Amino acid sequence: MLADYATLTRRATDRLIEFPGRPLIMGVVNVTPNSFFDGGRYLEPAAAVAHALRLVDEGADLLDIGAESTQPGADPVDEAEERRRAIPVVAAVAKAVRVPISIDTSKATVAQAALDAGAALVNDVTALRGDGAMVEIIARMGAGIVLMHMRGTPRTMQQEPRYEDVVGELATFFNERIHFAISRGVAHTQIVLDPGIGFGKLLEHNLTLLAQLDQFTRLGCPLLVGVSHKAFLGQLVDRPVQERQWATAAAVAMAVERGAGILRVHDVRAMREVMQVTMAIGHATGRPMKAQHA
Repeated sequence: MLADYATLTRRATDRLIEFPGRPLIMGVVNVTPNSFFDGGRYLEPAAAVAHALRLVDEGADLLDIGAESTQPGADPVDEAEERRRAIPVVAAVAKAVRVPISIDTSKATVAQAALDAGAALVNDVTALRGDGAMVEIIARMGAGIVLMHMRGTPRTMQQEPRYEDVVGELATFFNERIHFAISRGVAHTQIVLDPGIGFGKLLEHNLTLLAQLDQFTRLGCPLLVGVSHKAFLGQLVDRPVQERQWATAAAVAMAVERGAGILRVHDVRAMREVMQVTMAIGHATGRPMKAQHA
């Protein structure tokens, strides 16, 4: 079922992020030397800013800027280096575009610096478990927060992950994380959920989560889904990273149909068109839309 996007808004610092009857497209800006997709192409600030502006021109509603790779097996980046890479890009992009900016980090000091530089959301792959100071910053700044599910760390997450009931276990995890955030002063209207496709999941787990994505809409938060060019798609179609756009398109269409609220993608123009066509077909069926209350 398509989500009822008319019911969705999200508070993010001094901004209100609205869903205009459809999912939002989040363009990815990797300021890292070892991104699985970009491979350091946008490590230099000027290149990263130019790429961000290009994604907005292609139709990105949000930008997600990250300076630490979280691909399987990745080593952590120290705080000073992450700040050095990310903050000049966030500051420059914030001055150049009107779309909200997300900082992809699990470090509280990096999040604070990015929010001070103009970011509105924090995309935390640890779901507020990695840095004890993060939740206080989110509450005080009123920033949007993406709570993502990941089992283990990027270095260890793909070492034989096991689930008895992956959908049920993630639902329990999200309920606990939402309760934790709210108990520390974060408003429900600041929270976005991400099932963490590819983060501590095998192929069958990723497929099950996409097939049953609508189960998580019951939690009342927009769902951010990131499937773009990921390894599980390569397992299915036997294509290298740069040749997984068609596989990504199929997964994006399924995510839209199952209630995704934000689509985190590299190929903004193409995936925006996939979203538009999927939405049009969904509306044409005349099926009742699944309610998703903010």
